[in-house]
Amino acid sequence: MTTSPAPTASSSTGRPRVVIIGSGFGGLFAAKALRNADVDVTVVAKTGHHLFQPLLYQVATGILSEGEIAPATREVLRHQKNAKVVLGEVVDIDVDARTVTSTILGRTTIHPYDELIVAAGAGQSYFGNDRFAEFAPGMKSIDDALELRGRIFGAFELAELATDPAEVDRLMTFVVVGAGPTGVEMAGQIAELAHRTLRRDFRNIDPQRARIILLDGAPQVLPPFGPKLGEKARRHLNEIGVEVQLGALVTDMDADGLTVKDSDGQLRRISAATKVWAAGVQASPLGRLLGEKTGAEVDRAGRIAVQSDLTLPGHPEIHVVGDMANHPDRLPGVAQVAIQGGRYAADQIKRRLAGREPRGAFRYRDKGNMATISRFSAVADIKKMKFEGFIAWVIWLVVHLFYIIGFKSRVTTVLHWMVSFLGRGRSQRVATQQQVYGRLALEKLGPGFEASKTGGPKDHPHTPDEVNAEQQHDFVGRRTA
Repeated sequence: MTTSPAPTASSSTGRPRVVIIGSGFGGLFAAKALRNADVDVTVVAKTGHHLFQPLLYQVATGILSEGEIAPATREVLRHQKNAKVVLGEVVDIDVDARTVTSTILGRTTIHPYDELIVAAGAGQSYFGNDRFAEFAPGMKSIDDALELRGRIFGAFELAELATDPAEVDRLMTFVVVGAGPTGVEMAGQIAELAHRTLRRDFRNIDPQRARIILLDGAPQVLPPFGPKLGEKARRHLNEIGVEVQLGALVTDMDADGLTVKDSDGQLRRISAATKVWAAGVQASPLGRLLGEKTGAEVDRAGRIAVQSDLTLPGHPEIHVVGDMANHPDRLPGVAQVAIQGGRYAADQIKRRLAGREPRGAFRYRDKGNMATISRFSAVADIKKMKFEGFIAWVIWLVVHLFYIIGFKSRVTTVLHWMVSFLGRGRSQRVATQQQVYGRLALEKLGPGFEASKTGGPKDHPHTPDEVNAEQQHDFVGRRTA
């Protein structure tokens, strides 16, 4: 473990500057842990909200609204006087000058730092088949969830209009790729939607005849939970109408369906209008950028190798937490790793400021895994104790409520859960064409379209610190020359 002197006071307030990249679990919990520290905290993120990603599938299936799992970051930190939030995507990190450059809609901002916490998370990985993204959205953002909501509810609406039985079958077939927690939860909720919520809402089709398929190349469901709980989850999924197909790899995909290769090498075609991708993650591109700047190793998933104290070799001022970090202990990509890592990094910074010895190596405290299967049914593996059924579901409910940010979000979440779990309703069934096609349209138009519609200056950077604007402009010019 390497150490360096405490950062010097160099901001307009005379306090060290801590820049945090990302407003997910790692970034937000790091910022909150610095509440009472004598530092200036700047949170830079691509979105203006903190996303409670484990409940995205409930937004996609109409149980919760996006606001209930994505409170505004500014609102969460509004009482923290030493913290500010900046909207922007980080495009450069100068580890020598200690600056972070972010852009948003043609506007560039430079953030000098004394300490940097990188918690940019991970996105969906299609294992080299990025063309699949057009037909099978992932489950990593609010945009993904809303697009999937539109696709799922829209499929039933189109099936109601169809007259060709083959077309009805295609529209009422839903394929979820990936049998990890996200895939299992998504498949289970689509089954609940078809078999309970919508079963009396249509006249020409019977939603209960919908076909829900869960695919995975692995030999079992929920591999991290062990074979016993995985098998119980598989059996329960079958009971609620989900076809679990294991040892199946997706080799091709288009708007009408997908091609699957089974473990025996045979290829087969599944006709399905709605596909969900819940398999694989890829770390933020910032991992590779930092690797190039610092010489740290980056693995195939884009994660950067960190030391045992979550810092980069030769750069004790750079802390990498969450899904981006390739820790020597090979930590899982779960929310608790990011939360604990963010708090640990913040504590290390406070110790350095106080001139105290740094803590020992980061040690992840595994609090277990859990996943819901359907209403009143879940599986949980907590400190070598395994639960299933209703007890596991109650544990899941309590834990998720505890970590949802904000009292208001907890109250409305409980109300919507009561509507969905005790009754048959879904309070968030609004779906629009914009939700379904907006992502594809913006990708086709390109980033220049967004910038062209905002107005305002675009040709020089803006700095929120006291650094002279002209000097900052010259700096950017030198970096891009």
